[in-house]
Amino acid sequence: MTAAAPPAAAQEAGAFDAVAAQLGGAWEYELARLGEVSITAGGIVAAVLVFIVAWLASWLFRKALVRFVRREGAQDRNAIVYAVGRVAHYILLLVAMLVALELLGVPASRFAVFAGALGVGLGFGLQAIFNNFVSGLILLFDRSLKVGDFVELESGVHGEVTDINIRATRITTNDNIDILVPNSEFVSGRVVNWTHREVSRRLKIPFGVAYGSDKETVKKAALEAACKVPFTLAQEGPRRPQVWLAGFGDSSLEFELVVWLTAEATKRPSAVKAAYNWELETALARHGLEIPFPQRDLNLRSAFGLQGGDALAALGRGPVHEPIKPSRPKPAPVATSSNDATEDVVQELDRTDTPAENPSTTD
Repeated sequence: MTAAAPPAAAQEAGAFDAVAAQLGGAWEYELARLGEVSITAGGIVAAVLVFIVAWLASWLFRKALVRFVRREGAQDRNAIVYAVGRVAHYILLLVAMLVALELLGVPASRFAVFAGALGVGLGFGLQAIFNNFVSGLILLFDRSLKVGDFVELESGVHGEVTDINIRATRITTNDNIDILVPNSEFVSGRVVNWTHREVSRRLKIPFGVAYGSDKETVKKAALEAACKVPFTLAQEGPRRPQVWLAGFGDSSLEFELVVWLTAEATKRPSAVKAAYNWELETALARHGLEIPFPQRDLNLRSAFGLQGGDALAALGRGPVHEPIKPSRPKPAPVATSSNDATEDVVQELDRTDTPAENPSTTD
């Protein structure tokens, strides 16, 4: 008698076992061996999957923090949320690395050897990277620098902090140029943070007018210019625009227009200063005030063997009279209006002498 044909279910089960055996063989296929550690294809795939899962978990966690802040309206906690998100990201990646090493066949007991080798590497070539990493953690928790601040470094770089990464901080300038600055430069160097405590800042715009110009007219023109610029914070009160007579130059009276800027204008100092200069030139011209430029007078003592007036006559200048001594301009009438610079100093002294703001340190 002929044997009965195996049923279809048994054939399918046998085919499935064969495929599983082939996949199992590929999963356990050894790609390399480092001492007693065997690196298999399955271990590499599992390690990569662990890193992908850890990165996705970190991304979802940070997105949830951002949504929580926006929903609660706690904008003052943005720096804390950013720091927590960054630290959680680093911790998840560290855990993923340890799990990946286990999946690759590197037990945790052997990780001590790797840590020792890492320490030797830090002592030789990785100390700069480690320094920047620690500096980045300091920046995250110190809160002296946070995302959104407008900073200026000793090197002259200035712009808005857009990201604090593991090695460097990204600064975006007003020209939309991204500059990567090592984190250690923020910790060891001098950094000017324009928006650390308060977003409003005071700006001084220097300008000059010709000697003999009326100070009150100059002040009126400068204040009109400040009113024309939309970046001026206030027109009245302690932060109103002021005009200071800053000095006496070689050919001009040197003034300064002192204005407080709005929060939006604080991060664009160059463009804002150009806007005030534009309006200042327009206002000074409207009031007939001259913006001087350096001039030199040439006195000819001798030419062609002739002296004084004869020398000038020989050059075709005609009869020359005795030089007239320049008369000093008549003094302007005594100003009856207030001096903004004096008021500024008095106001500051009154503020610092207030007992609530300047408590006594004596027993």
